[in-house]
Amino acid sequence: MSVTSDQKPETAVNARMPRLRKPVAEDGAAIWALVKECAPLDENSMYCNIIQAEHFRDTCVVADLDGDIIGWISGHMIPNDDAFFVWQVAVSPRARGLGLGKKMLMHLLQRDACADAAELKTTITEDNDASWALFRSLARTAGGEIEDKPHFEEDTHFEGQQDTEHLVTITLPGEVMLGRAA
Repeated sequence: MSVTSDQKPETAVNARMPRLRKPVAEDGAAIWALVKECAPLDENSMYCNIIQAEHFRDTCVVADLDGDIIGWISGHMIPNDDAFFVWQVAVSPRARGLGLGKKMLMHLLQRDACADAAELKTTITEDNDASWALFRSLARTAGGEIEDKPHFEEDTHFEGQQDTEHLVTITLPGEVMLGRAA
């Protein structure tokens, strides 16, 4: 899981905030293009993004500004666990510095599909400062505790091809779920 930097954008969107909504399959190509422009995010296939938008739409969100997808979070409820897993957060370079990543996360946590989530989980490499900042900020805003430990290891899981992913767990106090968005 990675998040792109929260540096001030060179070309910021204006003061209007995008509409946060559930994705549809037709958003798949735009989601794929957004992820491609958000290095160092892992690029999935376009087909994967279409499937996420269709099959996991209740636990994913797009930020839509005048028909342009400028933000995306993919996630899912972990089977047999009261936890919401965030797979990927992407914010267009045009929309960075607006707190959009955290707004999208809070939006997802208030959806009915996440009602049973007592924790948010994600994985982050040790050197991904933007992701650490986003999820630490979310924990502060939500009033939750944050913990991490190595999970998918460089040699054991990635055959030395990728850095170790730390499993980050944020407890979600009940107040976070108030004001649920359907």
